[in-house]
Amino acid sequence: MNIAIFTNNYLPNPYGVTVSVETFRAELEKRGHTVYIFAPKWKDYEDKNFKVFRYPSIDIEFKFRFPLPVPYSWKMRRILKNLKIDIIHSQHPNLLGSVAMRWAKKKKIPLVFTWHTLYDRYTNFIPLVPKEWVANYIIKKAVNYANRADAVIAPTASIIPILKKWGVKKEIIPIATGIKAQEFILADGKAIRKKHKIASEELVLFLVSRLTEEKNIEFVFRAVKKIIAVRPLISGRTAIRVKFLVAGDGYLLPKLKKYCEENKISASVIFAGLVPHRELKNYYAASDIFVYGSKSETQGIIPLEAMYMHLPIVAVDSTGVSSLMLNKANGFLVREKEKEFSDAVLKLINDAELRKRFGEASGKIARENFTSEVSADKLLKVYESLNH
Repeated sequence: MNIAIFTNNYLPNPYGVTVSVETFRAELEKRGHTVYIFAPKWKDYEDKNFKVFRYPSIDIEFKFRFPLPVPYSWKMRRILKNLKIDIIHSQHPNLLGSVAMRWAKKKKIPLVFTWHTLYDRYTNFIPLVPKEWVANYIIKKAVNYANRADAVIAPTASIIPILKKWGVKKEIIPIATGIKAQEFILADGKAIRKKHKIASEELVLFLVSRLTEEKNIEFVFRAVKKIIAVRPLISGRTAIRVKFLVAGDGYLLPKLKKYCEENKISASVIFAGLVPHRELKNYYAASDIFVYGSKSETQGIIPLEAMYMHLPIVAVDSTGVSSLMLNKANGFLVREKEKEFSDAVLKLINDAELRKRFGEASGKIARENFTSEVSADKLLKVYESLNH
């Protein structure tokens, strides 16, 4: 099968849609299918994959770098005209998503659409326009797009009621982005602890996230401050020292650093910066508990990776993560209340046996339900059903 994936968000951008596209691409190609990627040009980045085609883009940096594709190109038009394609898979309802729909009609082939984003949670990235107006406009456009597609995919079942309420009439098929097992072997947690001067007896709370408003980062910092404030924690007769390790970058970074200084917790907080995805396994391996506050996820690939690496999770109970975790089995899903969040983390800090049990359950859940192989099989069934 020849598959064309259209995405506004791709390498070297490290975020969720990129990870999803690359994970499915690798699995589909492993099964003998041909996958073409159509994405915006990223200045000074060269693709090693000759089946990636780049549209012209405007290099925008508002809060973080995001090349905006220009969805018109005579060169791309010639390439697409001559390519044999059996199915088109769009990752967005606009820009290159519009191109995807146009070419699906021209070639009279099926269009699959994955709804990755809860658009009402990301209006902070569009300046000078009322947030409610932006949210309504984008949602209406996305709903119309979904209803015109041949198949609609959501990363988890937890967002299906929301999409239905917004007006999506098509059947919505939940298919998560799976974990690529080979990317998580031979993890070296000791190297990370040495790099960041974390003692072997110190317990590490870990967060990977874009440091932006929609990720609810400030809530997590306020909750963690409560934990650090009561140290040294006592577990039996042993004093436990806690470090908060944060991987990621974003416009909130200066504000977060100032918060740590003002609350005198800077010595316990480590900002690791933007960590390349290939190195994240080492950070998971260096950690003891994964903490997560985002309420804007349709899946949450990062918490799933933490689970795969046998970490117990404490997260705000919201879309995405609630479809991955089993509350009180591999972690705690809590309300967005700082004390409730910090109490759940403290419970894990003070109970090594509970941490171990939850961590083992995390690994089991991820390996049985959320590997890239399992997810690719589900996606192929969708493709095949449309090509019969």
